[in-house]
Amino acid sequence: MTFVPLGHLRASSASDPQLSAISHQPSTNDRPRLPAWFKVTAKTGPDYLDIKQTMERLQLHTICEEARCPNRWECWNARTATFLILGDICTRRCHYCSVETGRPLAVDVNEPHRVAEAVRALELRHAVITSVNRDELPDGGAGVFAETIRQTKRLNPSCTIEVLIPDFEGNDQALATVCAEKPEILNHNIETVRRLFPSIRPQGKYQRSIDLLERAKHHRMKTKSGLILGMGETIDETREVMRDLRAVDCDIITIGQYLQPTREHLPVVRFYDPSEFALLKEEGLAMGFAHVESGPLVRSSYHAERQVVGA
Repeated sequence: MTFVPLGHLRASSASDPQLSAISHQPSTNDRPRLPAWFKVTAKTGPDYLDIKQTMERLQLHTICEEARCPNRWECWNARTATFLILGDICTRRCHYCSVETGRPLAVDVNEPHRVAEAVRALELRHAVITSVNRDELPDGGAGVFAETIRQTKRLNPSCTIEVLIPDFEGNDQALATVCAEKPEILNHNIETVRRLFPSIRPQGKYQRSIDLLERAKHHRMKTKSGLILGMGETIDETREVMRDLRAVDCDIITIGQYLQPTREHLPVVRFYDPSEFALLKEEGLAMGFAHVESGPLVRSSYHAERQVVGA
């Protein structure tokens, strides 16, 4: 998921939220006062600095930084971070995402080993590994995911691994390549509702993402997906996505609030109250999810280590 420090937020003042949700024009209105429940302490400490210095020393990327996640201070101070492999340039342009779009550099064949070294240096008990989309590669980068899992498990046999993968354009063999390495959690974020998918994620397909999660269950994976709210969906549409995920036996769901990365990105249509996130958590558990992480500041890998136990 891709978000920014809270001070960078802007919200749409359009009267029709559905029109706002599909408009990708820069927002020019004044920034509104944020809801009282958005409070983030940007505090660095020894663990935060250790992660930052380790990533710099090993020349690794994190989605925490590339996506401008507001939780990175909390997570890094708790010695958790999400590795971003296959470079930091994405071949897709999703209208909520702050990761750079363009022509990626060549695949770095030494990157998997450096990730494994970082996990060992940081003494991580649970490692989350994600990537940009690499649609120009025949396997979408699945081979690099697999090698990263292998190297990480070899150097860190007691560390559990979660991978947050792209859709690989529906490539069955690419998914099988990743699943063969048996990560403890296989995550693929649906991100938004069926109606908004074509306008917000124009290079993706809603059903293709659902189908990927279903195929992952055939490989006996514990599966996970995530939603970001506030882009123009309705609560009923959100429930529909949750039911679609449960229909393919998805085990874990994360639900959080969308924050606008820059003026060039999709405006926030509305902020959800914490009580609404609490209700969705309650409903998700009733639907049969093994774990539901739901709240304004929840992101895909927020408290990910706890979710392994929950699943």
